[in-house]
Amino acid sequence: MRVVLIQNAPRLNRSNLESVLELIGENSAHKAVLVFPELALNGYMLQDKVFEDAWQLYELEGLSAASRQCDIVIGAAIKERGRTYNSVLYFSKGELLHIHHKVHLPNYGMFEEARYFFKGESISTFETVYGVTAMLVCEDLWRADTISELSAAKPDIIYIAAASPARDFSDEGLLIEQQWDALLRSTAILCSAYVVFVNRVGFEDGLGFWGGSRVITPKGEIEAKLPNFTPETKEVSLSHSLQTVDGEDRVKSAVHLRVGIAPSKNGGWRR
Repeated sequence: MRVVLIQNAPRLNRSNLESVLELIGENSAHKAVLVFPELALNGYMLQDKVFEDAWQLYELEGLSAASRQCDIVIGAAIKERGRTYNSVLYFSKGELLHIHHKVHLPNYGMFEEARYFFKGESISTFETVYGVTAMLVCEDLWRADTISELSAAKPDIIYIAAASPARDFSDEGLLIEQQWDALLRSTAILCSAYVVFVNRVGFEDGLGFWGGSRVITPKGEIEAKLPNFTPETKEVSLSHSLQTVDGEDRVKSAVHLRVGIAPSKNGGWRR
């Protein structure tokens, strides 16, 4: 199995769809899973523009068509029944296979997502041709119960789309990156799964996003890592074999996980 990490710098408008389709066209020959960051189709600091800029699913038919050549994991603001969600979507074989609405919306410090998005109700695993799959959006991973429930579900691969701003610089490096690295490695080991983390780069309203996208093996080792602060695309071959399933037998939502949604009490250093 191969994945392509697409660490880009989305703009704060709807023009991202066009540039995303161009990136997919440039990388579709890899016959891999192309993975984009959180809110790659919108930009992060949407605030009052969220309802205007959020996508309805029928508007993303171009991504469905593009997925006939390669699978696509991508973050977007989605509008459903008058509500907006911070979501990650999985397209495969010409259709939307699965959608996850972010469950844990940060609402502390620089983050105000709970003001603009509705929270999702659950995290689910689902089947792809590459095995049991889970998708999370950034803050979703920063919960012990999320990791515990995922471990019980035994996914083969976990995709994490992120828009993590840079802060807490020191002589030892970027503290938020060190925290993310520890969390990603622990998740991979506890779940015995590949973890594919794609974080955006670029700047919005004074926030700089640090990138550092990476693939972690089930043993907690870094298989590949992209540089910080620089847009880059990289193909990664996963060295450990993954369970595969017949494409005709895929189940769109195999396991629904019960996830606690209590608000963070002391989360200012997260994401």
